[in-house]
Amino acid sequence: MKLTNENYFSIEADREYFSVSQFKSWVKCQAATLAKISGEFEESYGKALVVGSYTHAAFESDEEFERFNKENQSEIFNARGGKYADFKQADLMIETLKNDKFAMYAMEGEKELIFTAELFGVKWKAKIDSINHSRNSFTDLKTTRSLSQRYWSDKYQKYVSFIEAWDYVLQMAIYREIIYQNTGIYYSPYIVAVTKEDPPDKAVLHFDDTRFQFELDYVEHLIEGFKQVKSGEKEPTRCGKCAYCRETKQLDGTIEVEELLV
Repeated sequence: MKLTNENYFSIEADREYFSVSQFKSWVKCQAATLAKISGEFEESYGKALVVGSYTHAAFESDEEFERFNKENQSEIFNARGGKYADFKQADLMIETLKNDKFAMYAMEGEKELIFTAELFGVKWKAKIDSINHSRNSFTDLKTTRSLSQRYWSDKYQKYVSFIEAWDYVLQMAIYREIIYQNTGIYYSPYIVAVTKEDPPDKAVLHFDDTRFQFELDYVEHLIEGFKQVKSGEKEPTRCGKCAYCRETKQLDGTIEVEELLV
């Protein structure tokens, strides 16, 4: 299957390829992920997905941003013609970055390029926000609540930043390998982060290369089991907590009160 901007996020593409977002979904709940790529369940993201795409489109090109606004007019604008609060906040974040020369410098390059590669015996896809071949670097735009907020991570067994909490180190490690397979060069990853505060905070983040091997080992350790579930060789496990598990839950007995906290 040849990937394009039109079919990149399709169910057909997700059936054929793994991606970082799909891998994270497998980690969260195998049953829900299998249902999604089988077309049996559609996860609801509310406005969050549209707001995120709106922010990214603003840095892709003026033409793309205008097109996105027209196609999503009812989501962005209220009946009086003003923007909903989430998009007003997004405009603040966009303006914050556009007024920062270093942030804009970090995001220079070709936008939304699609790459594919084989890693750990499966096919992967990746769509890169910005890639700069002259600098051998790529950049991903991320929005977050706060730059300094701490989150507990079961994966790392410690408090971590939002970068580790949402597996952005893993994302950069996989993207780095995919780009290497296509170019023969290890590109340096960066994240341009902007917060949802008023006024927004911002930072350009780099990564020590020693972070990546742990993430690749983590993916390699889990991918075979996910591959077997995806191909139908193995039954998926249920997390018991996500929207899909709640929606399809069938009771078969009682539980003791203490189990509510497990």
